[in-house]
Amino acid sequence: MRKRLDIAVAGAGPGGLATALFLARQGHRVRLFERFETPQPVGSGLMLQPTGLAVLDALGLSEGINALGSPVDRLVGTDFRSGRTVLDVSYRPLGADVHALAVHRAALFSVLHDAVVAEGIETSVGFAVTDMSRARSGYYLHSDNRRQGAFDLIVDATGSLSRLRQFARHKPTARALSFGALWATLPWIDEGFDRRALVQRYRKASVMIGVLPAGKQVADGPDLAAFFWSFKTADYEAIRGAGIEAWRSDVRKYWPETEPHLANVAHFDQLTLARYTHSTLKIPAGDGIVFIGDSAHSTSPQLGQGANMALLDAAALAWAMDSTNDIPSALAAYAQMRRWHVRLYQFLSNVLTPLYQSDSSIYPMFRDIGAGSLGKIAPLPWLLAKLISGQLLLPHNPLLLSEKAGRGEAPGHKFV
Repeated sequence: MRKRLDIAVAGAGPGGLATALFLARQGHRVRLFERFETPQPVGSGLMLQPTGLAVLDALGLSEGINALGSPVDRLVGTDFRSGRTVLDVSYRPLGADVHALAVHRAALFSVLHDAVVAEGIETSVGFAVTDMSRARSGYYLHSDNRRQGAFDLIVDATGSLSRLRQFARHKPTARALSFGALWATLPWIDEGFDRRALVQRYRKASVMIGVLPAGKQVADGPDLAAFFWSFKTADYEAIRGAGIEAWRSDVRKYWPETEPHLANVAHFDQLTLARYTHSTLKIPAGDGIVFIGDSAHSTSPQLGQGANMALLDAAALAWAMDSTNDIPSALAAYAQMRRWHVRLYQFLSNVLTPLYQSDSSIYPMFRDIGAGSLGKIAPLPWLLAKLISGQLLLPHNPLLLSEKAGRGEAPGHKFV
């Protein structure tokens, strides 16, 4: 798109920051809006899949994120009663050097935010977006009694609780998920844990505990672990009421080896409560507005795709803006590029979540057979690796190089 546009990006999460960078580098006048007085990340660790790493490489940020992250080669889950491995998914079928990168959200944020600052992108803080409006001069963002604009386009990256989704062409489908998680960022402990694996412990599907290496928040900082406990969020107040020692006792019962981690959790204020929603916008756009990340599609974290999907949205929108002649055409191209990939992962997450988070005794049996025993029979190892890497039905995007870009190798191959 040759015309230089005035674009507002609402939300300074990974998707919003990446979008601001892409569009500013295309020559557009971009202004970033954030509800916090100081832009900051929320949460603990996450896994950047080869898809997300390719987006960061396209932004020239591979070196920075690789310096802070911890490579992950496999996902391993065991049954707490038998000790049997019921999940063992490796990235190796995709190539000897293919892996995910576990990072702390603060590290991902800092790499993206530093690039936004270096790019000179204007950021307005303390602006909680509540509404938008249209005038002859363009589109405006509202926060309480304040109004900012006019803009040619608004990019909504404010998340699953977005106040702007009412302006989408179709109402979103949304339902709250009964299971959430408590997250903590703790010192990494080598004894009994694998630095290159996400390790989980299950009691059927009602209890899931995980330890993920989370790299470093800053280059000279300590190695960290992301620790999580999956549970029904309706039980949160009862769990808090019983006290931290009662909760730690429950964790020990299922996974005694986590005692060194638990020793670093003295009170509930060290734990972050995460609630999840399954929500989808059929068309992630409206008149003068486009939706990315959780504003467009949110789901449970079982497939670990949240931040990666937001980064892919940013790259798809950037490609659409650069390869079309007007905003309506760009938004249509963006929606088309993301449609089937998003729908597939929304569907799979919806189907697979009860296998890991539910009160069912039957679903986890299918999980253990499918991901455990049958998962070792070709071509399932390759298919499972493709699934967790985020590459099933991934459309071609000229902005994205192959997973080799995420490892700092010579570029040249596109995702297929």
